[in-house]
Amino acid sequence: MPGRSEAHERLLRRAATVLGGCLGSFRLPDDVAIVLARGAGSHVYDVDGREYIDYLLGSGPLLIGHAHPAVVAAVQRQAALGSTFYTLNEPIVELAERLIEAIPCAEQVKLVSTGTEATLHALRIARAYTGKPAVLKFEGGFHGVNDYALMSALAARPTDYPTPIPDSAGIPSAVEADVLVARWNDPDLLDALVATHADRLAAVICEPLQRALVPAPGFLRTLREVTERYGVLLIFDEIVTGFRLAYGGAQERYGVVPDLATYGKAIGGGYPLAAIAGRAEIMAVADPTRRGRAPLAHLGGTFNGNPIGAVAGLATLEVLRQPGSYERLYAVTERLTSGLRALAAERGIPLTISGDGPLFQVFFTDQPVADYPGVLASDRARARAFGLACLARGLFVNPGEKFYVSLAHTDADVERTLAIFADALDAVA
Repeated sequence: MPGRSEAHERLLRRAATVLGGCLGSFRLPDDVAIVLARGAGSHVYDVDGREYIDYLLGSGPLLIGHAHPAVVAAVQRQAALGSTFYTLNEPIVELAERLIEAIPCAEQVKLVSTGTEATLHALRIARAYTGKPAVLKFEGGFHGVNDYALMSALAARPTDYPTPIPDSAGIPSAVEADVLVARWNDPDLLDALVATHADRLAAVICEPLQRALVPAPGFLRTLREVTERYGVLLIFDEIVTGFRLAYGGAQERYGVVPDLATYGKAIGGGYPLAAIAGRAEIMAVADPTRRGRAPLAHLGGTFNGNPIGAVAGLATLEVLRQPGSYERLYAVTERLTSGLRALAAERGIPLTISGDGPLFQVFFTDQPVADYPGVLASDRARARAFGLACLARGLFVNPGEKFYVSLAHTDADVERTLAIFADALDAVA
């Protein structure tokens, strides 16, 4: 990035040597790559002190902003008492109770450290409970990076339903054989696939808001009815939507209750924490006392039930419970999206914004985007160029992907963001 200091450049070179230049799949082009030093509220700062309005928010966990005083205080108190125990502790019991109070499907929860673990274990629990091997997911739905999840989530071409397209090398073909893929918002294809494969289908997993693609009216209810009709479990991946679309997540927002659900991001307040929630009779297959006498879905992890993540999550949920929190999240997002639509219309730029609650994604197309083929048909190169233009002007974003909004974003942030949007649109016009 123009103006990077020599110290900043050295850090980037060191990162290229020891980390391959990134931490996973998120990698900015070399000419705009940055190393961040700190975050405060809705802003992050790089090692040169440059300030960015943050719409990545750690890929979503920081729903109340960076370094919220309540979270910092809770973590500091717990850190002095111990960082991890590998056994029951009071903060994790309290967090589990809070989750069960909020989540419609939750009678019991199990805690893990990441969203990838949560979806992996939810699928394993479903297979153990039903005794069936296969799972169905939706094209373009992202459920972490375990082998079952990385199927037709990131493909560069449409899927030949129900045969999945592996998104990574190194996935065993045996896994591929037990994953079916359907088209998001296509109830007829869903019904046909579930009916045909019900005898071997353990579960259907979906993001109830698929990335930023809103479920068509009645689609989730149809999904619930179809899975119940054929004796297949329904799993909502609420890693993103949980406590974001509403305090009760997508289940509250859309009025549909699954059998199991997974959570992450917001429930850890910026610390590694995730959960599987569901009906007690289903969750019981993960009870280790079953070993040797009943089917057991093994679940374990050194940091499961980490008390620092628990107190950070409890502090975050307490903030979100306050009156007006969700009204503000929705209002800020509406100002951003309506303003961006108006700016694009003024310039004659075809642009569609999809999303719900405090997240949205920008697609350069004049067509509605309701499914993954619609995503592929949009001008993705232009969307990425728009994101890079925003980054160069002071917005920290994942170019071409979702914008996350937090309670920490201010009216001044909105005004500054809209001005940057205008400049970025001019740059890609």
